[in-house]
Amino acid sequence: MLQKASIFFSSLANKFNRLYLNKNHTIPLKKSFLWTFQISLTILFLSIPGNTFGYTIGKVVDFFTKRPLKGAIIVSSSGQYIEQTDDNGIFCVKENGTRVAARAYGYLRTYQKLFPPLTPVPPEVKLFPFRPKALYLSFYGIGERSLRESALRLIEETELNALVVDVKGDQGMISYRTSVPLASEVGAQKKITVKDMEGLMATLKEKRIYTIARIVVFKDNLLAMKMPELAVRNHRGEIWRDRENLAWVDPFRKEVWDYNIEIAVEAALRGFDEIQFDYVRFPETTGLRFSMPNTEENRVKAISGFLAEAKRRLKPYNVFLAADIFGYVCWNLNDTFIGQRLDELIAPLDYLSPMLYPSGFQYGIPGYRLPVANPYEIVYLSLKKAQERSGLSSVRFRPWLQAFRDYAFDKRGFHGDEIRSQIRAAEAFGSHGWMLWNPCNIYSRDGLRD
Repeated sequence: MLQKASIFFSSLANKFNRLYLNKNHTIPLKKSFLWTFQISLTILFLSIPGNTFGYTIGKVVDFFTKRPLKGAIIVSSSGQYIEQTDDNGIFCVKENGTRVAARAYGYLRTYQKLFPPLTPVPPEVKLFPFRPKALYLSFYGIGERSLRESALRLIEETELNALVVDVKGDQGMISYRTSVPLASEVGAQKKITVKDMEGLMATLKEKRIYTIARIVVFKDNLLAMKMPELAVRNHRGEIWRDRENLAWVDPFRKEVWDYNIEIAVEAALRGFDEIQFDYVRFPETTGLRFSMPNTEENRVKAISGFLAEAKRRLKPYNVFLAADIFGYVCWNLNDTFIGQRLDELIAPLDYLSPMLYPSGFQYGIPGYRLPVANPYEIVYLSLKKAQERSGLSSVRFRPWLQAFRDYAFDKRGFHGDEIRSQIRAAEAFGSHGWMLWNPCNIYSRDGLRD
């Protein structure tokens, strides 16, 4: 009905313009006036009893500039209807409700009540621009009081404003009490490090900290051992283990997809602003056996397929979706033999988070053979290469930066100068913030601004 009304009033506006031109022999009406005229008539039409039923109209704008935001995602109050704003920031969801959820790249998500306008101007939904600057806390780190309070103190005293928290860690354990049945069955609840997740989330929200739920996907020792039919196997048919003696699960198996997506949905319901999948890839070891042939085409379909399904099921919860990817994925034209090919990661993700640790670039990059001596160049050039290849805006990238001692080259420490160099590179590129990784969760003010 709205589409028909819009077409009708667009035609009416054009006729009005022609009549005005013929009668007055002057310049045509400005497009801005015609657009306003069309929208006003459409809203007037929908304000007539019997026409408003089932529709909510609004306009999404930047909080500061009032600039209309194209492509913002709108979710109806029931979560059943999802729309995107047009070139003028206008949306219309097919549901008669007073509350909508909205989000857009580079902005904080929001929820807002909309009331029928008193004038023929759509009510505004204002999104606040935001760039996360985050620390990471592991499965144990978020539960350890001293580490957690140290991280929160740094966030309060420096430029930091976000926190990445292990919801499902590297060993497959879930840090808080979950209602996902399979978690208890596989032993993912044997150790709970966050006793009061509701209280923790309330504290983080009160401090206005952007919260990111890290979920380790296909590296899952607990699931693989409890359900061996889902495990990755070696050439002898035995359950394969990585360098940490941990088993992985088969990325082709839909049961594994469902389990991790259910965990992600619950994290969204608990209030996390963003879901970040890690180890969303195949093991880099060759000669392994899966439930399907280990070809590049199959690997890419599995990884992009999982992310697409996660996006579909998470959309109603107004949560951003990100994934951690290998640093070399920014450069390689293939899938880096792990199922991560840049062009296939664009559609399902809001943000791509390449792990740009200089220590991880064992072969260097063109022109820089010792990456730990050139942290700025590693970060900046890798992001630029990914942008050139993908055509994405810089705001679609948020890199992981190294805040730990080098392990691959000369064992140098990464302190203030090295950390600041990486931050400068990310900001010069224009990324959607950055994240600091230290597996021991030990951070300092060194390299951070107040």
